[in-house]
Amino acid sequence: MTTQTLIEQFIEINPQVMMGKPVIKNTRIIVELILEKLAIGESFEGILEEHPRLEKEGIYAALAFAAFSLRGEMLIPTAA
Repeated sequence: MTTQTLIEQFIEINPQVMMGKPVIKNTRIIVELILEKLAIGESFEGILEEHPRLEKEGIYAALAFAAFSLRGEMLIPTAA
């Protein structure tokens, strides 16, 4: 499955759902929440337990969406 396919199958952006934030289709789980949970070390299994409507592919789709969103962007480190 390609990145684009994952995004198309599992991610939805609808102004009527969660103020237009990207969500996993047929849930109100925002991509941002999944990414935050992964960033602090939560496991796929832990996230899936907390959100029974979520599938493993939804987590992969959230990661794919993040990667796709950053494609072509250049991050410039700044001094603290």
